[in-house]
Amino acid sequence: MQVSKEEILHIANLANLNLEENEIENYLFNLQEILNFANIVNNAPVEGVDVTIGANRTKNVFRKDEIKIFEDNESLLQNAISKEQNMFKIPKVIN
Repeated sequence: MQVSKEEILHIANLANLNLEENEIENYLFNLQEILNFANIVNNAPVEGVDVTIGANRTKNVFRKDEIKIFEDNESLLQNAISKEQNMFKIPKVIN
């Protein structure tokens, strides 16, 4: 499939791109290269190839949520710019 200058200008208009005249040839070349590669991939011989979903069989490993008591709050809060009632105090971010 060959891409025309008019098609590049139409695509640029849809993408709200303001192309300079000297940029059109570059975009034309790049889009043509992308379409040529897509054509190669589409025509790749796949007869007899097994369907694969992923390259490996890894899966998410979940753990149970557990409450753990943190005993050294003072050391943790020593880095706080501001603190209140043994907690970090941050500036209001929602009006």
